[in-house]
Amino acid sequence: MDVSLFDYELPPELIAQEPLPRRDASRLLVLERGTGRRWHRDFAALPELLSPGDLLVLNRSRVIPARLLGRRKGGGTAEVLLVRRLGGGRWEALVRPARRLPPDAVVQVAPGVRVRMEMEKAAARGPLRVVRLLLDEGIDEGTALERHGHVPLPPYIRRADHAGDRERYQTVYAREAGSVAAPTAGLHFTHEMLARLAARGIGRAELVLHVGPGTFRPVAVRDLRDHRIEPETFEVPADTAQACAAARARGNRLVAVGTTTARALETAVGEGDAPRPLRGETGLVIVPGHRFRAVDALLTNFHLPRSSLLALVCAFGGREPVLAAYAEAVRERYRFYSYGDAMLVL
Repeated sequence: MDVSLFDYELPPELIAQEPLPRRDASRLLVLERGTGRRWHRDFAALPELLSPGDLLVLNRSRVIPARLLGRRKGGGTAEVLLVRRLGGGRWEALVRPARRLPPDAVVQVAPGVRVRMEMEKAAARGPLRVVRLLLDEGIDEGTALERHGHVPLPPYIRRADHAGDRERYQTVYAREAGSVAAPTAGLHFTHEMLARLAARGIGRAELVLHVGPGTFRPVAVRDLRDHRIEPETFEVPADTAQACAAARARGNRLVAVGTTTARALETAVGEGDAPRPLRGETGLVIVPGHRFRAVDALLTNFHLPRSSLLALVCAFGGREPVLAAYAEAVRERYRFYSYGDAMLVL
């Protein structure tokens, strides 16, 4: 399946560099599966587009300020993106410049905060390295990251992070820290929107998938079926699995908020086409031909050309209808990517 099948032209000025003043002020392009019919709404209209009894499934993972900037011994800048906590101060991380950071090299981040490159290699995780966070007595890990860590904005946001990103590159329901990228479909929700959905009888359930750096990484193979991402930690709790099964039994829809939620649900799917309680890791890459068993509707942002995330949306909504919707979004000057507008595939 040639990655070029998922290409499209995007004017650079449509890549959102800042969030809108209000989360729910985003536009919403609605695509109906089967017919390919499209229409345009505001995100605030979401409750009207869903039916009482439908179940929204949200990813409650929280983005950590995991990007550490510092200096190498002898001069020169360095960057460490903490990806996955291993315990005992050890993390899997992406480091730059990798060739100038051999084992035992130390990056000075701030007084009392250093990162040392370990001899140990990250197991089967591509370019990830094992590093150790070295903290002076009296400094705990959480405080060090909050004070000195930067929000790990994706590379297509071409600016430094600022204080506002601490709030806006985070969903209002984020609780469990561990992601290095936001589950961006959830950024549009406000507490008021969640209350309106509940008042309409639309259910809510949560799971966790800690988003890794693979979400940024370009597809480097020609055939998308050969694309691999580093496994990401996830959990579908028992109460969420029960809520999904109950919605299915009523004949209602499971609405995945974001591609991360969709991947977690499809990984955990069991008998009866509903997810079972499950905790573990997933490296699931979904491409056209995948039969969705645990997702009936998908809320998502607009994704990069030639990306595995766009391939997932095409697998769900059909490649030609989805790419036609993307072309219309470009013509209508929608905002794209993490801080951009949203799409609902029904």
